[in-house]
Amino acid sequence: MKTREITADEVECLATGAGVLGTGGGTHPYVELLNVRKLYRQGKAARLVDPHDLADDAHIAVVGFMGAPLVTKERLTDPAHALVPVKMMEDYSGRPFDAVMTIEIGSENSMQPLMVGAVMDIPVIDADTMGRAFPEAQMSSFAIRGLPLAPYATADIRNNRLIITEAADQLWTERIGRRACTEMGSIAATCSAPRSGREVKDHALLGSVSRAIRLGRAVRDARQAHESPIRAVLEAEQGVHLFTGKVADIARRTTEGFVRGAATIGGLDDFAGSAFTVDFQNEFTIERLDGELCVTVPDLICILDSLTGEALGTETIRYGQRVDVLSLPAAPVMTSAEGLIWVGPRGFGYDLDFVSLHGEDET
Repeated sequence: MKTREITADEVECLATGAGVLGTGGGTHPYVELLNVRKLYRQGKAARLVDPHDLADDAHIAVVGFMGAPLVTKERLTDPAHALVPVKMMEDYSGRPFDAVMTIEIGSENSMQPLMVGAVMDIPVIDADTMGRAFPEAQMSSFAIRGLPLAPYATADIRNNRLIITEAADQLWTERIGRRACTEMGSIAATCSAPRSGREVKDHALLGSVSRAIRLGRAVRDARQAHESPIRAVLEAEQGVHLFTGKVADIARRTTEGFVRGAATIGGLDDFAGSAFTVDFQNEFTIERLDGELCVTVPDLICILDSLTGEALGTETIRYGQRVDVLSLPAAPVMTSAEGLIWVGPRGFGYDLDFVSLHGEDET
């Protein structure tokens, strides 16, 4: 299997790019970045593998943290915790893993496979299952394509460990796992059903780690050149600029393992006199401009610091911040008819149809 080392510089860019793709969930993965930096100083480095170089029968771990992003700022993540469900799944399946990938490239979960891969000395796959961040486990390309999430291993830091060996469907895996996660303090490390190399090549979103690195590098280069990082993100991702303003109000609560709430942004510059509101469930979900529906999931809704281009999270956005709001296009599998069942507005409980600013939906 041909691999290459992810350089320390690329890790820094990955963190920035993944923050943007996090769409509010977990913001910049700073704590996870510190963990990866420490591993690199210890001589342990993550290696990247192109999905097309995987053997069809390769045994793949799919990892992620489940819970409320706000809690991750109190209960800090670390490699030892991330490894626990991976080892549980190896024991349960009776087979060691050949490689590891993340369930989502957005924000904090972008770093988990780097921690696992560096410690276990297995490569990280250049792919994910969401192309962004979503709040629930079944909101993934694997689930959309009908692949089960169970067996599903989850563990907290108190030595509480659970494997959901079978579930009625992907949504039931999420429901049971979420209930366990809530009891664990609304943060748990997970490893979902092992995937084969063939399944990854056929159903994952390929190239997402490289995408996040490129995006982060574009933001960094713009800062160093004293150019607009907002424009750099828009150009790198073919995005649409929606709004410039200052955060006027924020309401959030942590409940059932999620951060839920809404933010209101008052317009500045060309948007003076207008108001922008955005709902969130870990990630930003629905946006309205002066009360009119503007953009919905699964398209990416990103709120960035106007000066630095740093991604702002639903758990960190606060009154007075000057921000720009962008919409980036979702992966085609997410906007397909099957995908919208899982990740469209109705998948989040809204009685709304998908609204996009990125042309015709691809099916």
